[in-house]
Amino acid sequence: MKILLAPAETKNSGGDEASFCKDNFCFPELFPKREEVFNIYEDLIKKSTIEELSKWFGLKKLEDVEKYKESLTQKPTMKAINRYNGVAFDALDYNSLSQVEQNYIDENVILFSNLFGPILAKNLIPDYKYKQGAKLPNINVEKFYMDNFTNALDSFVGEEVIDLRAGFYEKFYKVKKANVLTFKFVKDGKVVSHWAKFYRGKLLQEIAKNGIKNHSEFMDMQIPGLKLNEIQEKKNVKLIVMDIV
Repeated sequence: MKILLAPAETKNSGGDEASFCKDNFCFPELFPKREEVFNIYEDLIKKSTIEELSKWFGLKKLEDVEKYKESLTQKPTMKAINRYNGVAFDALDYNSLSQVEQNYIDENVILFSNLFGPILAKNLIPDYKYKQGAKLPNINVEKFYMDNFTNALDSFVGEEVIDLRAGFYEKFYKVKKANVLTFKFVKDGKVVSHWAKFYRGKLLQEIAKNGIKNHSEFMDMQIPGLKLNEIQEKKNVKLIVMDIV
C-alpha cells in the first residue's frame, strides 16, 4: 500500500545533500523525462526578467523573486518531506516521529511536485518555486508526467492506495488499477477546505505511527479528533467522510 500526498507552495530553505542528479529520485530509468521538464524550467528562469518571474512565481516582493532566479543545478537538496512546510506538513510533524515511523513515510509516501513530478518522500530536491498550475513554454507538465510516469506508478503502488492529495494532482496521476481510499472532512455539517490539509497531515501521521499496511488495518484504526461518518463507493474508489470532533 502506498500513500499519495500533494506538495506545498511554501518550502524550507537550505539543505546539505547532493544537487539535482539521477541518484536523488525514484524511477531512475525515467530521470531523462524529469530532465526535460527541469531544463525547460531552467531556461525560462534564465531568460525571464525579474518582473516576468514575479508574475510567473506569484511573488510580489522582488527580493523573493531574486532568491528563485538562481539556477537549481548547484543548489543543495534535502528530503522532499522536509523541504515542504505547508499546513499538512506541519500537522504531520515528520521530525517528531520515531526512526521507524520516518522510514515508513520515506518508503511509502509519494509526493507530486509541480516541477519534478512523482517523487518519494525521501527523494532529494532543492528549494524551488513553481506555483500550482503555472505553465511552462511548449509543454503541459501535468499531462507530461501523467503520460510518462503512469505505468511506473501503477506497478509501484500495488493493489491499495490511500490518496491524500488535493484534486488538482489527479492531473499528474489518476489511480485506475488499485483500490483507493480518499477523504472528505466535515465540521458541523459543512465540508472544510483549507483545514482539510491539516487533517490529511494528521491522518498521515497516525498511519505512520501505526505502520498501516493495508486498507483493512486503516479502517480498524482509531484517529484522534476524527470520527467516521459514512463511506461512499464508486468503482475502485471509497470516499471516507470524516466528522471533525
